[in-house]
Amino acid sequence: MTEKLYYTQPTTTEWNTTITRIIEREDFYLIELQETAFYPVGGGQPADKGLINNIEVLDVFEEDNEVFHKLEVKPDTLEVSCQIDWKRRFDHTQQHTGQHLLSAVIIEQFGYATKSFHLGTEYCTIDIDTVQLTDHEKSEIEQRVNHYIYQNEEIKTYYVTEDELSKLPLRKIPDVTEDIRIVEINGIDVSACCGTHVNHTGQLGMIRIVKMEKQKGMVRVYFKCGYRALQDYQESSNILNEISTHLSSNRESLRSKIEKLENENKALQKQVETLTDENDRHFASELIKAETSNVITYIFKDRTIKDVQRLSRQLTDQNYIVIFQSQLERKMLLAHNGSHHFHSGQYFKEHLKNFNGKGGGNALSAQASFEDIEDMNKFSLLAAKNILNSLNAV
Repeated sequence: MTEKLYYTQPTTTEWNTTITRIIEREDFYLIELQETAFYPVGGGQPADKGLINNIEVLDVFEEDNEVFHKLEVKPDTLEVSCQIDWKRRFDHTQQHTGQHLLSAVIIEQFGYATKSFHLGTEYCTIDIDTVQLTDHEKSEIEQRVNHYIYQNEEIKTYYVTEDELSKLPLRKIPDVTEDIRIVEINGIDVSACCGTHVNHTGQLGMIRIVKMEKQKGMVRVYFKCGYRALQDYQESSNILNEISTHLSSNRESLRSKIEKLENENKALQKQVETLTDENDRHFASELIKAETSNVITYIFKDRTIKDVQRLSRQLTDQNYIVIFQSQLERKMLLAHNGSHHFHSGQYFKEHLKNFNGKGGGNALSAQASFEDIEDMNKFSLLAAKNILNSLNAV
């Protein structure tokens, strides 16, 4: 059986050992070692990465109490040198221990149990058994969890029997009944776990809750520990400093500065809307003067379909039918107020396919998009002609 250095000597990063078994697959090899510090995937913690004789370790997993290392190339000797990616390992260790501490504090403070844990590349998440976690509760949790980090409490691991297990104040009862490994944070938490962990809470550095969201009747808490938390703090601080500099404000007055800018922006937006409405009314009156029928067509080169829709209401309210094109977006609008007896969406459905257009709508309004502006022009002319003919026939 492989000696598991990730348990017995968890800070081992380099070692020499012997290959005890090689299993050849179609496009990779599974290697067993006499000793290994490569942690296999399990307990919510990803597998270690690293090198065996300078060959990249693609994956590590445990099966029937044996640890297998997946390699793309077969080592040319049985005596091998191994090296793990310590930065990755320590990051996973910080996140995993941080999760134990965070979950313990959430139960201690509010009684919310952790139902699941995910250790991702950017952040970690836990789903906790509550429908809501307030910002105030979040702050209390962060204060408490970092208090325990500053206390530098001891963390120890040990094995117990099934009988001994029943005497422990476990946060959660494990499914296993043998080789039960316990991770105990002094006076704070006792949990069954197969993952790697730091020796003292101080090695976690800090824990930050970065966001919370509702998830299937629970709350998902996103958090970062250790170097991840430090990096998140540095990035947030840099962004805050950049914004402060850009707005010529210090941190203390930044909130009021932003509120002032928001109010000014709302006022300006209202002015823009007022001027836009006035412009639309004027433009609509010019279109009416230039048209001799109830069907008004126009090609806009630099207006979006949203702009065109807003303008169309000035005309449909006066009983006109509009056929507008937005060449900027290669889109077309057909709209009326319902006093004319034809279905805009149905017309598009029947004729668009002949002009490589896609779209649809309801009786009063329909939109279409085209791959080619020329096709849009042809369709617009045909629509105007057909609608005029139908109106004259009534």
